[in-house]
Amino acid sequence: MNTVKLTIFFDGGCPLCKREVDFLQSRNQKKSLRFIDINSSDFSLDLENGITYRQAMERIHALKSDGSVIKDIKVFQEAYDLIGLGWIYAPTRFPVFDRFFESIYKLWAKYRLNITFRPSIEKLCSERGCDIY
Repeated sequence: MNTVKLTIFFDGGCPLCKREVDFLQSRNQKKSLRFIDINSSDFSLDLENGITYRQAMERIHALKSDGSVIKDIKVFQEAYDLIGLGWIYAPTRFPVFDRFFESIYKLWAKYRLNITFRPSIEKLCSERGCDIY
């Protein structure tokens, strides 16, 4: 029986992203979360459901068990619900606050590589031989 309800595509080269995934893994007793490091050398550039490497690097994506793709704050809301800590992300669902938190996440996603002293998305894509557009 497959208990995975959410497959999260994460950037294992990002120390802050890795810390978050390590925490989620430590609380994943029901094995409802699965993690795929998009920076792994054996990771295929053609992600499931049409998510490209570039898209996955620009913002977090996850694949739900029903085949739908979610991204940004919704990934964290779903993941924390599945590990029994949904209350942590509950404020991100409140009207008005939801837009605020979404804006904060978008800023983080936009500058994440700079903040963590990583190469640009163009350089990362070039190194992997993927389309930079």
